[in-house]
Amino acid sequence: MNEKITQQYIDHLVHEIIGCAIEIHKELGPGLLESAYEKCMIFLLGKKGFKVESQLEVPIIFHELLIDRGFRLDLLVENLVIVELKAVKELTQVNKQQILTHLKLLKKPKGILINFHCSNIFYEGQQTFVTNEYAKLPFK
Repeated sequence: MNEKITQQYIDHLVHEIIGCAIEIHKELGPGLLESAYEKCMIFLLGKKGFKVESQLEVPIIFHELLIDRGFRLDLLVENLVIVELKAVKELTQVNKQQILTHLKLLKKPKGILINFHCSNIFYEGQQTFVTNEYAKLPFK
């Protein structure tokens, strides 16, 4: 990882991502497809100057076996934060395990699971996850 990357920078980035989700949710509300929210997130994060990759296919190597389509990420922001978007009645343990597995395989420091099918993104519609990669980073 880049020496300039700090926990403080990643926390700021996560704050900005959640802020975008809140703005979208306030304006559009729940009830849309995940793909609509994804396009809005890409738009707002891009307007803020962040590099966003979407629907990124990630290969997995298991021993000598290459699985060329191991999984697909909804969003990868600044090559640091994985964002999984949902528009479901209730998040499941499978949703949480999915983002934890993505974080582990890609060795990314932090991930956010955002569910737009809620009444308030800040209080009930998002969960953040940190990894050992995050813990290894300097605070400032």
